[in-house]
This record gives sequence, structure tokens and C-alpha cells, in this order.
Amino acid sequence: MAQSTIWWVLAGAVIAVELLTGTFYLLMLSMGLIAAAIAAHLGAAAAMQMVVAAVVGGGFVVAWRRYKQKTPSAPPAGANRDVNLDVGETVQVQVWNADGTSSVKYRGANWSVSLVAGAIPEPGTYGIVEVVGSRLIVKKL
Repeated sequence: MAQSTIWWVLAGAVIAVELLTGTFYLLMLSMGLIAAAIAAHLGAAAAMQMVVAAVVGGGFVVAWRRYKQKTPSAPPAGANRDVNLDVGETVQVQVWNADGTSSVKYRGANWSVSLVAGAIPEPGTYGIVEVVGSRLIVKKL
């Protein structure tokens, strides 16, 4: 069997494992295996093919890791406007309880309301920043 065929089979196996596990880093490593297969097609020695696989695969892993560290992560589903359309809407709070909660009428139903940490409870207009079950977490606008 040709060396390039072995690299292609390994790349396919790693991609199959990635599809089963969802580990995106395995796709980066498979890029190294594909680069080694191409190096084998170009006539590189076996040692050089391994170096190409390690450098390209490792380089992709490091590059992806740096990209993920610099990219801000998405907020949790309860606070993500793309997932929950209530986030960003406003409610009127008339009175706050001593424990920092209230009850408001929102979308035709009564909702329990809590303040974000550190906020001072006072009557007024509040924006919804997160939904936790049937409780709205709000901050003063």
C-alpha cells in the first residue's frame, strides 16, 4: 500500500472519530494528516511526512486555540437575545419586595422579577437581561 494511501485512511479515520465525538480539535489534526498525504504524493521521505503532519496539525490546533481564546464566548441561552427574544424587552416595576423581588405583568402573564446583582430596587422601567425559568432578571434602564 502506498504511503499516501495510509495517510488518507488515517485522515478519514480521524474525521470519522471527530464526527462521533464532536471534538473539533480532531479536525485540526486531520488537516496535518492530509498535509502528510500530499507530501507523500509529492515524494517526500517518510520522516518528512511525519514532520509535516506534526507541524501542520499542531499549527492548526494552536491557531484554533488562540482564536477561541480571543473570541468572546456567547452568553448562556437565558441571556442570549438570539435564543430568547424576551432579553432586551422592558417591564414596569411598581413596587419591590424586601427580598429584592417583584411581580410584573408581562406578555399577558404574571412573572417573578429579580434584580441583577448589586442593583438598587426602585420603581421604574427595567430591561430584561436574562430569563431563568419563569423568573425575569432585570436591570434599571
